[in-house]
Order: sequence, then structure tokens, then C-alpha cells
Amino acid sequence: MLPEFLHPWVAGGVTAGLFLVLQIRKRTPTDLLFLAGLVVLTLAGVVTPDQALAGFASPALIAVASLFVVSAALRSSGVLDWVGRRLLGTATTETQATARLIPSILITSAFLLNTAVVAMMLPVIVDWCRRRGISPSRLLLPLSYLTILGGVCTLIGTSTTIIVQGQLTEVRDNFESSRQAAGGGLSQKESGFAANLRELEFFELGYIGLPCALAGALFMMWIGPKLLPRRQDVAGQFDEHRREYLAEMLVQVDCSLIGQTIEEAGLRSLPGLFLIEIDREGEIITPVTPHHRLHAGDRLVFTGIVATIVDLERIPGLVPAADHEYEPQPQRHMTEVVLSRASPLIGLNVRDANFRQRYNAAVLAVHRSGDRVTRKIGDIVLEPGDTLLLQTRGEFITTHRNNREFYLVSDVAEATPMRAEKMPVAALIGLGLVIWLTATSFVPRDTLSGFASPAIAALTAAILMALTRCVRLSDARASLDIQILLTIAAALGIGKALDVSGVARMSAESLVAIGGEVFGDGSHPFFLLFALYLLTVIFTETITNNAVAAIMIPLAASLAWAGDVSPRPFIIAVALGSSLSFVTPIGYQTNLMVMGPGGYRPSDYLRTGLPLAITVGVIAMLLIPKIWPF
Repeated sequence: MLPEFLHPWVAGGVTAGLFLVLQIRKRTPTDLLFLAGLVVLTLAGVVTPDQALAGFASPALIAVASLFVVSAALRSSGVLDWVGRRLLGTATTETQATARLIPSILITSAFLLNTAVVAMMLPVIVDWCRRRGISPSRLLLPLSYLTILGGVCTLIGTSTTIIVQGQLTEVRDNFESSRQAAGGGLSQKESGFAANLRELEFFELGYIGLPCALAGALFMMWIGPKLLPRRQDVAGQFDEHRREYLAEMLVQVDCSLIGQTIEEAGLRSLPGLFLIEIDREGEIITPVTPHHRLHAGDRLVFTGIVATIVDLERIPGLVPAADHEYEPQPQRHMTEVVLSRASPLIGLNVRDANFRQRYNAAVLAVHRSGDRVTRKIGDIVLEPGDTLLLQTRGEFITTHRNNREFYLVSDVAEATPMRAEKMPVAALIGLGLVIWLTATSFVPRDTLSGFASPAIAALTAAILMALTRCVRLSDARASLDIQILLTIAAALGIGKALDVSGVARMSAESLVAIGGEVFGDGSHPFFLLFALYLLTVIFTETITNNAVAAIMIPLAASLAWAGDVSPRPFIIAVALGSSLSFVTPIGYQTNLMVMGPGGYRPSDYLRTGLPLAITVGVIAMLLIPKIWPF
């Protein structure tokens, strides 16, 4: 344990070292690095073990983890898929697609985590671009930017604002306790300062977030197309090598699509899927037009790749025509198998192969390399090398991985069964969460106790999603991004170290002194705000945004106290700056998510994102002091 006078130097040095290592060795795991920094600060005595580990029980961390589960439930129940297929609608040009995406994405991302929105829309946009010969690079970066901008319009649009919310509670409690210990009570000035450290209201950040989002939308509509690259779709370069399956689906009598046209049913907008023909009681309808209506008993013959067949199987009321007893079950999995020469199925057609009795599986689709399969699924005579897409039970892969009947047995990772019957329940719980958070955000935090806590609200929604089986427990656990959660927990501890060691206070006093010398007392609050926002944005572009929010909030409060101004504009500046990342692919997770599918290079983010970041920054600096005066 080091002497107390060294604590500020250790805390500052460790924090600076973290930033430096992340710049030099970008592949270093962020969570491991922050945990190591936290351990060093604890062993040095800068923070106590209780203070260091408090982040792991932080309401902010619980809220973020719970929102991961809620988003997973909305995805597995089909809510996100349903929304995603309708966002692009009937757009046929790049301009029309952008115009439709702007309001849809801004609104959706305001109430769902940004990563969930991008994960939902990514395959939809890529396939829409392929069908129309448009480079996905023209739309995927705008998708990421729009979700980021929409996320700052509410409290739950991005996990970063949840971290800010948690840090505000911590900083306010620390401020009040330290002042009371020093003077026996809070003065009028101190009470006013503490009041401005109150938690964010649900729509409070939207006062500045909405103008920034609108400016960003106009930028992406008019200026963005001139800056965005036209890159060949990386996945599209390998289209000719992807397995094309033939699938035949039966429209059951209870199918909700009965009576709808092909277009109304959304069967023309499924990613990469082509409806070849309809077999209606022996009458073959081909080509199929958008205006043909679906009848009970129709056999729909499709061609497409694995991912598209997965989407097809998720539509309620459509079952494999080759298996009349098929019942989609949440515990089933999608599996690809390649038949070997030793398989007893060789020479049998799919109907007579009796997959249900042999393997407790159902054949969804068939691929034959070299020859295009044109006959009905049930009539296809199986040959060695045929690839079958099966729906199986979880133990199928373990049981048959070394079976000589198959050359290959592999799980289809993206084929988690959709719980479509849970869609209304999941949507209702999600809507209830939004209403709960909105209503309680206008109530003082001590009035309703636990009811006013965003963490309790999010945790309640997550538990309800699990109890109502909108999401499987295994999927709920898998949705928890451990790296992000560990980074947040460690960053909260490091933020505490910066606060209690005095680094935040000393840095703030130095910045105030510089502002006073250079700009004079009249204009230095604006200088302080600009400097804080700029530092926050730079850090956000180079390290994880959640960590920046956790570390910069104590600095923002100290800066405002040292400058003798309200902390509110500084808090808003940190919340906004740590939630926006346009210039680098590593600054925000959604930027990384679109990098591969869009074929982007780091220079593309700089060329398109820097003007956008400047535009948003100018608006923020002009409006924040007006909305939240110094």
C-alpha cells in the first residue's frame, strides 16, 4: 500500500497507461486490461476492495445486463424480425431506402439497444442491396450512424446512458457525504449543485439528442451519399460457392398468411429467397406473381441458401411439406448433414427414408452439388454427397457426429428456433418496460423507491421474458456479453479511484485555471464545456464508450464545481459525447458490426464520420448551454 500523497499520481498514471496501451496494442482484451488496472489501484491502496468491487453490483451494470436479455427475447420471439422486414418496405432505390431507414431506425434505436437494431437490420439490408445490384456499403454505415444517433434520444437507447445514470447517483452521494462531513450540512450553493447531479429523466437527453439526430439524418440524406464508398459486397463475392437449397413448405389450415397475397405475406422480401412455384392440389402456378393469394394446403417451392431457409422455417403456419407430422419446437435445432456412400438412405426418396423414425428429424431442404434439384422434396431420390438441412433435437449432433452414414454433421449457428407464439407477450413486456421507465423518470428517486430504479425495471422485464418463455434460459445467458459487462464493472471502479484520489478534482482545477488565463472569467465555462466534450469524444473514438462514460462523469462534476457553474451541462456533454462515435470502427460496437459486410476500411469512417462528428459537435456546443444553463 502506497502513501496517500502518491494516490493521485498512481490513479492518473494507471488511467493514462490504460489509454496508451489500448492505442499501441489494439488487440489487447479491453476487459482484461481494465481489470488489471483495477487490481493495481486496489493493491496500491487508492481504493478499498469494497470500492473496487462495487461496480460488479452496480445498478447500472444490472440494467445493461438485463437489457441484453430483453433484446435477446425480442429477437428470439420474432419481434425484431417482424419489425426489420417492414422497415424497408417497397423501397426500390438507394435514396428511397435511405429515406425509409432514417425515421424507422431513429425511432427503433431510441427504445432498443443499438446492437440489437443493427443485428436485426444487417441481413435485411444486405439482401435488399443484392437483389437490386446496390453495394451494401452505401447503406450499412448510415445504418450504424443512425442507430447511434437514435440511441441518444432516450435513457435506454444505448447502454452508455445507463452507465451515466449509475455514475450520477454515485457521484451525487459522494458529493453530499463529503460536504456534510466537512461542514456538518449542505449550504444553499451545495444543495443546488447536488440537485443538478440528479439522475437523467427518460427523455431528458433527447432535448439535445433529437436535434443532433435530425441534423445527422439530413447529413446522411444529402451529404453522406457523396462520401460513402461503393465497395463490392464481401459475402457477395462468394455467392456462387454457397449451397443453394430447394425447400418445399406446406401452408397449414391455421396459418395466419391464408388469404394474403405473396407480397402481403412478405414472401417476396425474405433475404435471398426465391419462390419458384405454388402447387395447389396438383395445379402448378409458375411464375408466381406478387398478387397470387395463399390458400390452405398450398405447397410453396423455394430456392435459397441456409440462412434464408432458416428465415422461412420461422414463419408460423409453414411446415416442411415432406413431413406432415412436423411440429416446430423451441428445443429443436437446424443441422446440415452430408450423406455418405455407407448411408442406408441412398436410393430412397425423402418420403420413404422415414427420417422421423430413424433420426427423430425432419427434412427441411435438399442441396445437390452440380445438378439443380427440380422435383418435389418428397420425390427426390437421395444420392451420396447430398446435403440435407434437418431440424433435429439437441442431441443429434453428439449422437451422429461420428456416424459413418454421414460425411459431415454440423450445426447451423444462426438457426435458433423462433418462438413466434410468444411475439405478443414479448412485445407487451417490451412496451411495458418503456412505459415504466418513462413514467418513473419524472418522479423523484426517493418517492417510489425501487419502482423508480431503471435497473429494477429492466431486471423485471428480463425475468418476465424468461418466466413467460419468450427466451430460453440458455439463450438469455448467451446474450450476456461478458467482455462488455466486465469492462463496465472495472471502469466503474477506476472512475471511483479517479474521484476519491483527487485526480478528477486536480485535473478540473488545472483546466479551470487554463480557461481563466486564456479566455477570461466570462467565457471560460464554455471553454470548459468544449474541452470536456472534445476529450470525451476523442476517448470514445479510441476506447470503449462505456468505460469513457464511467471515467468522465466524476471529472465532469469536479470541473463544474471548480468552475463554480452548474454540473448539468457538463453531465449532458459527457453523456452525449460518450454515446457518439463516427470516426473510427472501434469506437462503437455497431461500427465494427457493419465493417465486414460493407467492406469498409478505416479511412471510410474517417471520411464520412469526421464531418458528421463536427456537425453534431457544433450543434451540441450551441444548444447544451441554452437548454441547461451554466
